[in-house]
Amino acid sequence: MVAAAGPMQGAPESLEELRLRLRDFVAERDWEQFHSPKNLAMALAVECAELLEQFQWLTQEQSTRLDVARRARVEAELADILVYLVRIADRLGVDLLAATGRKLAENARKYPAERVRGKALKYDEYD
Repeated sequence: MVAAAGPMQGAPESLEELRLRLRDFVAERDWEQFHSPKNLAMALAVECAELLEQFQWLTQEQSTRLDVARRARVEAELADILVYLVRIADRLGVDLLAATGRKLAENARKYPAERVRGKALKYDEYD
């Protein structure tokens, strides 16, 4: 679903610009009718699975050193994920940057660095 050619060319300079460009892209194609939060969430899950597929069967080391073709596929899947994430947020009126700021603050409380440094545990599992 990522916009390719025409007036959408070039990287957006902000999350807000991306949101507005996606809104225009969808409106020009009369796709808003299909972009319910439910449908967008389902599409997001599919794109996340397609990203996972790119790493399936790779070793840890291989996953950090992707060849050019696989890296391009990973980039495309990441872009699709961002597109659907921004569309869901737009449809629900969520400010992604503000929500992320709140989540980072919550995670800082749940995972104090002095208690979890070097541990891959859930917040209720560390001592």
